[in-house]
Amino acid sequence: MADVLRSLRLGGRGDPARACALALGAEGVALSLLVGNGGTPEPLWCHPEVSARFEELQFTLGEGPGPDAVRTGSPVMEPDLDRVRPDRWPALLPPARDMGVHGVCCFPLGIGAIRVGVLTVLCDGDRTMSVQQSADATALAAALTGALLNGNGDGNGGPVLGVFLDRPTGLHRAAVHQATGMISVQIGGTMEEALLRLRAHAYSSERPLGEVADDVVARRLRFNDDDINGNNDASGNDFGNGDGFDDDTNGPYSPGDGKG
Repeated sequence: MADVLRSLRLGGRGDPARACALALGAEGVALSLLVGNGGTPEPLWCHPEVSARFEELQFTLGEGPGPDAVRTGSPVMEPDLDRVRPDRWPALLPPARDMGVHGVCCFPLGIGAIRVGVLTVLCDGDRTMSVQQSADATALAAALTGALLNGNGDGNGGPVLGVFLDRPTGLHRAAVHQATGMISVQIGGTMEEALLRLRAHAYSSERPLGEVADDVVARRLRFNDDDINGNNDASGNDFGNGDGFDDDTNGPYSPGDGKG
């Protein structure tokens, strides 16, 4: 890990997630930034592919060690998911096990009340995290936090973490951000309520959140502003008796009387 941190400071080339996973002896590593007023996690890099799928699962459901770490500002260490109470993350645990995730430890990036991201480490089949692994992951999270809060620069125009923190050319979840804004107009609610409704529909239809968001943006799916009495989302939030959405098969329209 000392070599990885040194490479980070010098702007070393290569696959950052893979290098960090090898140094930590982990099954996978993912780094997500928090963007927007709602602190939406935006994936920066993941290795291997199962890490990306697990990050997407947490985002779709809105529950898991990552969201808990961001909310509390403290690491969430669950190296053995089989030992986690089923009612802690009821929607997340079964699919996480199905995709081969044995354990997860998440480290928030931030100082005090400031949250800038989260580092997710997938534990190996031994379902343990040693004291050294925990210390290394904490050091990595601190280095990433400093780089993000300092604008990824050393004050002299040179790189601190180089390509390890190259920002994406566009938001990976741009459709989710756009769909959330459209739904908030359609239901006459807040962005937080709109995201909950979007997640509820993705969960109930067993589809990725991004796919549902694409349908909203393409105006194939519209959420009603007068039918919010029914569904429960993955976190148990009550939405009443109606389904709260309409599938529009008649072509484009202007959601929210043209305000969307």
